[in-house]
Amino acid sequence: MGRSDTSMALAMEPVLSGMSNIVVTALKDEAQFAVDFYPQLDEMKTKLDFMKGFLSTYNLRNHGDVFRPLLHNMRNLIYEADDILTDCQLREEYRKHGSSARSWKFSPRGLKFMYETGKKLKNINARIEKMEANLKAYLRPEANLEYKADNQGKRNISQEYYEPSEIIGLENDIEKIKGWMLGSNEQVRHVGIVGMGGLGKTTIARKLFNDKDVIRHFHKTIWVTVSKNFTDQRIMRGMLKQLGMKCSGFEKRELLPQIQKMLSDNKCLIVMDDVWEMDLHWWGSLCSQGSFFIITSRKKDVIKKMGVEHSRIHQPRPLDKEESWSLLCKYAFSRTRGQCYDDGLETEGRKILEKCGGLPLAIKTIGALLAPKVDSPSQWEEIGQDFHQLATQGDNTASVTASLKLSYDDLPAHLKSCLLCFSIFPEDFTIHAEQIVLWWVGEGLILGDETKTAIELGYEYLSQLASRCLIEVENRRVYDGMIYSCKMHDLVRDMTIDIAKDEAFGSFDEQCNQKFTEDSRWLGFTSDMDPKSLKNSSKLRALLLMSSHSASPDSSSDSVSFDWTLKLLRSLRVLDFSRLHTRSPVDDLFKWICSLKRLAYLNLSGVVDLKEVPYLIGKLRNLRTLVLSECNNLAKLDPAITNLKKLILLDVGYCCRLQYLPFGLEKLVNLQELSGFRMVNQANKQRCRLLELRNLKQLRVLRMNINEKSEILENECNVLSKLEKLKVLVIDADDCKDKSVFENLDRLSPPPSLKELYLKRYRHGTLPKWINPKQLSSLLYLCLENVDAVQLQMSTKSESEGISTSKWKLEGLRLKYMTYLQLDLKNLQQNMPSLRYVEVSFCYSMENLPESDKLLPTIWRKNQGILVRTQ
Repeated sequence: MGRSDTSMALAMEPVLSGMSNIVVTALKDEAQFAVDFYPQLDEMKTKLDFMKGFLSTYNLRNHGDVFRPLLHNMRNLIYEADDILTDCQLREEYRKHGSSARSWKFSPRGLKFMYETGKKLKNINARIEKMEANLKAYLRPEANLEYKADNQGKRNISQEYYEPSEIIGLENDIEKIKGWMLGSNEQVRHVGIVGMGGLGKTTIARKLFNDKDVIRHFHKTIWVTVSKNFTDQRIMRGMLKQLGMKCSGFEKRELLPQIQKMLSDNKCLIVMDDVWEMDLHWWGSLCSQGSFFIITSRKKDVIKKMGVEHSRIHQPRPLDKEESWSLLCKYAFSRTRGQCYDDGLETEGRKILEKCGGLPLAIKTIGALLAPKVDSPSQWEEIGQDFHQLATQGDNTASVTASLKLSYDDLPAHLKSCLLCFSIFPEDFTIHAEQIVLWWVGEGLILGDETKTAIELGYEYLSQLASRCLIEVENRRVYDGMIYSCKMHDLVRDMTIDIAKDEAFGSFDEQCNQKFTEDSRWLGFTSDMDPKSLKNSSKLRALLLMSSHSASPDSSSDSVSFDWTLKLLRSLRVLDFSRLHTRSPVDDLFKWICSLKRLAYLNLSGVVDLKEVPYLIGKLRNLRTLVLSECNNLAKLDPAITNLKKLILLDVGYCCRLQYLPFGLEKLVNLQELSGFRMVNQANKQRCRLLELRNLKQLRVLRMNINEKSEILENECNVLSKLEKLKVLVIDADDCKDKSVFENLDRLSPPPSLKELYLKRYRHGTLPKWINPKQLSSLLYLCLENVDAVQLQMSTKSESEGISTSKWKLEGLRLKYMTYLQLDLKNLQQNMPSLRYVEVSFCYSMENLPESDKLLPTIWRKNQGILVRTQ
C-alpha cells in the first residue's frame, strides 16, 4: 500500500475520535437528541468503534489497491455523520435556550427535523454496515480490532528549552561571504549562493542577514522570498513595507520609483531568496541604486543573469563525515544537548549518514526522527534500512525526500492530520501559530482533556512538528521556545501537497497552486481566485483567506466580493477572513456568515470595515472561537454574543473604538481565553463588569485594559483570585497617569495559580502591591514593558522576625522601556535563584549593565549556574 493510503486512514482518526466522544457523552448524559435517536446512535457508536479499531490496528499496506476506494468512501461517511451529529447538538442548544423541548418536538419544524435526521442516521448506519462487510472480507479471522487511543501528544514542552545549532559546517561559508560584503571593494554589490534544495543556502543567507556586524554596516535590511510563483507587484510591495512605507494608493507602475527613491537615501542590504527567474528590466532598474544584494537560487544561470560575477557566486559544499555526524547529534541527542554516549547508536547513525549526501536538511530531519528512539538501537537499525532503500531512488535530493517520508510515516495520527493542513498555504508563506492552532481546534483535529485545553495541546503539537524538522520556526519566544510564526520548506510542502491531493483534502495544479474542486475539504483563498467558484465546493470544512500573500494588501485591487455563494458552504467549520478588504457591505457578509450554522472558528481580525457585530452572531451556536482583534472601527458587540455557550476563546484586543463588552458575559462558562476585556465604570448597566468574570471558572488566559474611567468596587477586588485555572494575565494600563487607576490595580488580588504576568504602559513609580514573590508564588515569567516603576520587590519579609521568607520562583524575566528602574543585574541571581533567562532593553538606570547594552535588547541565559550574556 502506498503512503497516501496509510496517511488517509490515520488522518481521519482525530475526527472519528471527536464524533465518538459526542455520541458516548450524549448517551451517557441522556441528552435529548440521544433520547430521540437512541437506537440509531447506539448502533452508530458500535460502528464508530469498529472503524477506529480498523484504522488504528490493521495493516493496510497489504491491500492498497483494494482498500483505496473503501477508504475514500469511509472518509465521506465520517464527514457526513459528523455533520448530522453537529446538527443534533445545535438543535439541543436551541431547545435548551428557546422554547421548551416538548413544545418544540411537536411543532412542524421539530417534527420535520426528527423525521429527516432519523432517516439520515439510518442511511448512514446502513452504508457503514455495507462498508463493514466489504472490509471484513479482507480481514484475517484473528485480526484484533479493539481500538486503543494514541497518546494525543501529551508531552510537555521542556522548561529547559534547547534549540540545536544549524550552522555546523557552514561557518566558513558565512565568513567568506561576510568578507565580500564588508570589504573595501565598493564595486562588489552582488553575491550569489547556489546549490540544490536542502544544502543550506537560506540558512547561510539568514545568518548573514541577522549578523550584528552586517546590521551595523547597513542602514536598512530587506528580506524577499521570491519562490516559483512570484509576482513583481508582490515583491515590490513587500520591499516598500520593509522600508517602512505604506503601499496604499500606489498603482503598480508607481511602486518601482518609490523603491528607488527610498533606496537612494539609504545604504541597504537586500536578500532575494529562492529565485527561480527574474524580469531583467525590472531588476536592472533596481540594481542601479547601489544597494548590496544577496541572491540564493538552485540555478547558477539565473544568478549570472542577475549580474553576479562568477567570482562572487558561492556554492556551499556538502558536509563531510564529521560535520554530518556533529549535526546529526544535535538533533538525535537533543536530550543530552547533542552528546552521544552509546557506541552502538553511533555506529548505526554513521551508517545512516552514508546516504544523506552531506545535505543538512536530510541530516536534521532524520536526526529528529531518531531522537525519540535513542533507547532502542534496533529501531535505529530498522530506520536505517528503510532510509537506505528509499534514498537510492530518485535524484540527488533523494536523501531529503526519503528522510521526510520516513519522518511523516513515523508521526502519530493526530500530528499527521495537523501537518497536512499546511498544504493549503502558498509557498514561503508566513504562518501565524495562533491561526493554525485555532484551525486545528475548530475542525476538531485536537481534543482537550482534563489536564490541558485543546489550544494548549495545539501549541505543543506545533512544537513537536518543529522538533521533527517538518516546519521551520520563523519567530518564537526565546524564554521557552513557544512558537509565534513558522514556514514550511518547499520540499516538505511538496510532500504534504501530494498527500493532501490523494486524500482529497485539497486539489492543486501543476504549479502546486490550490484550485476549486467539488471534493475539496480545505481551501486557502488567494486574490487571484474567483469567489463565485465556491459554489462548486460545498464540502469545504476550512476556508482561509491568504491576505498577506495577496498582490496588494493595502489597495482596492486586493478587495474581493463574497456573494450569496458563501451560504452554500454548509459544512464549513473554519472561516478565517482576517485582513479582508471586501467590496460587499459588511452587514451582508455577516448575514451570509451567520447562515453557516456548523461554524466553529470565525476570524475577522483586522477587518477595517467592521463597525458592529450584530445580533445575528447569536445564531452561531456551534462557535467555539471568535477572533475580532485589531478591528479599528469596531464599536459595538451585540449582547447576543452571550448566547454562544460553546465559546472557548473571545479576542477583541486592540479594537480601539470598542469601549466595553456587553453585560452577560458570565454566561460563557466554557471560556478559556478572553482578550480585550475592559474594566469600566459602574454607571452603564449594559456593560460587562469585572464581577462577571468570577463565573468563568475555565479561564486560563485573560488580557485586560484599564483606563482613567475604570472602576473596581469592593466586592470585585478578589474576583481574579477566584479564577483558579488562570495561568496568564496581561494588564495594559493604557498610559494612564490618573492616581485612581493605580489605586484600582493595587486593590486586585491575583490568582495563586498564575504562571505568566505581563504589565504594560503603567506610568507610576511604584508597581502594584501584589507584584511580590509571596502573592505570586507560582509565577514563572514576568514581563514589564513601558513601566515607570523605580523598584522591583525582590523578596517578602516576616513581619515578626524581619527576615526574608519568600523569594521569586521566576525562570524568565523581561524588562523593556523601564527608564527609571534601579536594579542591580549582578544581584538578580541571588534574589531569583531559579532565573535562567533575562531580557533587558532600554533600561538606562540599571546597575552593572554595560552601556552598550542599554539600548539594544540583550539576553542572558543560565550556564553552569551563572547568568551569561548570549545576545
